[in-house]
Amino acid sequence: MTRCAYILSTGGYAPAQVVPNAVFDARFGESIDEWLRANVGIRERRYMAADETTSDLAVAAARQALERAGLDAADLDLIIVATDTPDYLSPATASVVQAKLGARRAGTFDLNAACAGWVTALNQAALTMAADADYRRALVVGGYGMSRFLDPNDKYTATLFADGAGAVILAAGDKPGFLAGKLQAVGEFHDGMGIYTGGAFRPCTPETLAAFGPPRVQFVRKFPRAFNTEYWPALIQATLNKAKLSLADVDWFLFTQINLRTIEMVMTMLGQPIEKTHWVMDKWGYTGSACLPMALDDLAMTRRGLKPGQTVMFCASGGGIALAASLWRWA
Repeated sequence: MTRCAYILSTGGYAPAQVVPNAVFDARFGESIDEWLRANVGIRERRYMAADETTSDLAVAAARQALERAGLDAADLDLIIVATDTPDYLSPATASVVQAKLGARRAGTFDLNAACAGWVTALNQAALTMAADADYRRALVVGGYGMSRFLDPNDKYTATLFADGAGAVILAAGDKPGFLAGKLQAVGEFHDGMGIYTGGAFRPCTPETLAAFGPPRVQFVRKFPRAFNTEYWPALIQATLNKAKLSLADVDWFLFTQINLRTIEMVMTMLGQPIEKTHWVMDKWGYTGSACLPMALDDLAMTRRGLKPGQTVMFCASGGGIALAASLWRWA
């Protein structure tokens, strides 16, 4: 029997604190709300509480997914946390999640491909489960706690980023599930956007903190304006080619939730109706590595729903610039 991974359940978590665009209107003395709604599609976002951290967000989403799957944490064989806002530089946040869940049997690791991390981790988990019979149940979480790394006076980052988590439980079996995946990167932009203080490149010494301030997310130089519209369609088509499917065979396209206008443009370029995609940035802001599983969970739980046998294409990009696509049959 050919082993394959399929998505057994989903889970999501948006923290309780709601931060509407009006907060930034007052802070920056201009109509941030109007610009964000028109150009990005964001109305509000969520920030985690002072006593929450990235692992707590991941655990909340994971518990929901486990409950919906009818599983206990002890049933997990593998935990992958995709994040670039970990609890610590070391050890892995996945180990913290394992401890908080009580998933003592599970192996753990973190995966950092910035905002493309969860789709990258999804591919990795599927390939691992297909290759090794030890892995029967896997938890793949995207966790994002970027509010801890925001400069509140930076209009370009403070208004965009938010916190949240999304999770899926993967099961191994002979049901159709993972169909194809593809990774890509444009590494010359690794210094364009990220958190550049706190690692080996720029450690948090007194001298570094005096010169650069604490670790914070920054846009250092501009990405090509049309990067996603240039790369997403080609990445999607390459993934479909691997699965020997066409654009018409895809029932749902889920993209990195950074800009609704970009998603609309890409769907037009693909010749696909906007009704075949779903977005959540309007209510949850931009949640990086968590945004795709949060969108999937929201889609699965709404009346629009996902039907057995439908095909879902995930397409993501993030700092690095890392890109990932993953194609699944909804089981």
